[in-house]
Amino acid sequence: MPISAQIVEDMKTAMKAKDTVALNVVRGLKSAIKYAAIEKFGADGELDDTDSIAVVRKEIKKRQDSVTSYEAAARQDLADTEKAEIAVLEKYLPAAMSQADLVKLVETVIAELGATSKKDMGSVMKVLQERSEGRADNRVLSGEVAKRLQ
Repeated sequence: MPISAQIVEDMKTAMKAKDTVALNVVRGLKSAIKYAAIEKFGADGELDDTDSIAVVRKEIKKRQDSVTSYEAAARQDLADTEKAEIAVLEKYLPAAMSQADLVKLVETVIAELGATSKKDMGSVMKVLQERSEGRADNRVLSGEVAKRLQ
C-alpha cells in the first residue's frame, strides 16, 4: 500500500480511537507530503513512496532537533511529546538495513566507483542514497563512507 493511502487509513483509525497525538502527527505528515508534491510537480502532483519517505525523514529530523533543544532547556514534558510524535512517524519508514548489509553496500559502491579519497564522497553518497532506498540514515551512511575513504 502506498504511503499516501496508509496515511489516510491511519487518520481514520486515529479519529475512531480518539488518539489526538497520532491524528495530529498524521495530519501534519499528510500536509507536508502534499506541500512537497506541490513544490515538485504543481497542484495536481503526487509524490511516489521514495519522495514520501524523504519527507517522513525530514519530519523526524525536525522533531529530533526539538527533543535535543527541549532536553537542553530541561523541558522533559515537551521532549516526551516530540518523542511520541517520532514513534508515530517511524512506522512509515521501511525496515532499516542491518549493519552488515550497510557495510557491504558501502564497500560495493566504493569499489564500483573506484573511490579512493574524501573528494569522492559526494558521488559515493549519491549512489548509496539511491540504493539504500530510505532504509539507512544518511548520517550512518556518511560515517561508514568516511571510515573507508582517507
